[in-house]
Amino acid sequence: MSHPIDDAVFDLINTNDPEAGAILAAEQARQAHTIELIASENHASPAVMHAAGTCFTNKYAEGYPGRRYYGGCAHMDEIETLARERAKKLFNCEYANVQPHSGAQANMGVFMGLLEPGDTFASLVLKDGGHLSHGMHLNFSGKYFNPVHYPLHYNPDHPRHEQIDYEAVRAVCLEHRPKLLLCGYSAYSRTIDFAKFREIADEAGCLLMADIAHIAGLVAAGEHPSPFPHCDVVTSTTHKSLRGPRGGLILTNDEDIFKKTNRALFPGVQGGPLMHIIFAKAVAFGEALRPEFKDYQKRVKANAATLAGALTDLGYRICSGGTDNHLMLVDLTARNPELTGRDAETWLENAGIICNKNGIPDDQRKPMITSGVRLGSPATTTRGFGEAEMKRVASFIDRVLSAGLKGEDALAAETEAVRAEVRALCEQFPMPGAG
Repeated sequence: MSHPIDDAVFDLINTNDPEAGAILAAEQARQAHTIELIASENHASPAVMHAAGTCFTNKYAEGYPGRRYYGGCAHMDEIETLARERAKKLFNCEYANVQPHSGAQANMGVFMGLLEPGDTFASLVLKDGGHLSHGMHLNFSGKYFNPVHYPLHYNPDHPRHEQIDYEAVRAVCLEHRPKLLLCGYSAYSRTIDFAKFREIADEAGCLLMADIAHIAGLVAAGEHPSPFPHCDVVTSTTHKSLRGPRGGLILTNDEDIFKKTNRALFPGVQGGPLMHIIFAKAVAFGEALRPEFKDYQKRVKANAATLAGALTDLGYRICSGGTDNHLMLVDLTARNPELTGRDAETWLENAGIICNKNGIPDDQRKPMITSGVRLGSPATTTRGFGEAEMKRVASFIDRVLSAGLKGEDALAAETEAVRAEVRALCEQFPMPGAG
């Protein structure tokens, strides 16, 4: 096994269900021997992973602490209250709902609690770095509400090219008078000026919401400005840079908003909370409150900057001019107009480097092809990668993509060579709890 902390779990599963056990073993090996660069993924600690597999999975606990619809919830109340209190301390706010199953459902809880069907809200369009739940037409947010979108700066000669155009945000809000202004993104690498968004929201007379799913860990550690006290309501995931289990979170300082979003989430859009995941959230929040988490987030930012700089030196373009956080969008066409995100994702995965194709701002290619890839540093930083390793990662990426442009034979040879080097590097930096 590549993940010793799971030996007992694996033996139990494999004895009971060898077919499922084989898949588990294969996935553990894949994670252990590849470099994870997907910005929305991380490697949770052994404590968090085991917390998610406890007997809390057995319990229904519909409702909230002190107001459950089932008996036997005394310890459910205790762990949910602990998770709430830790989340409030972590993000310096008054109220926290730790029940959302995901970031999208946290967003749904806010929309359903604070808006009426057909109400207008303003957000960044998906193709420029927004999220599905920020108004994409096939998503609930675009089906049942009326999104209007503000743009990025689109002028290569402008110092804020491909960055938030706050004057355009203001203009959109004053024209459409949305009920809610949404900031926080899934593929945006620069610092968000929450105070500026607050000014715009006040002028337009609307509520301000931040979705900090990607930057939550940085915010918690003080490595990105906090959305509080500027935002009325904040949503997040609990994985990504926060390094917890997969789940969601709603935060606010407003008691009325807390009550409305609570009701909207349950019984509005969810039934029983996932108590084993709430248990794991409490454990992860506890880890994030430790001093070493701040150092980890500093290294996350430094590693992202190093990777972006190394790729720039190799001829790639980092969208918006660089990164202030944990992620970057890489414009592959600057290196070679023939490169696509789809090819890059496939070629790199075959070489042991995991990333995702991603549209760049104003991308002319279709979403399943794209002109870019999105890269992030949380998972590699969790494994202990530093500046030297991130520079090697950039070299690996360029070697594979350059070989791919030369043809199948060159790509096959370079893929095999890089995959061996990636495996050797991963063995020097084992997964959390292994080795």
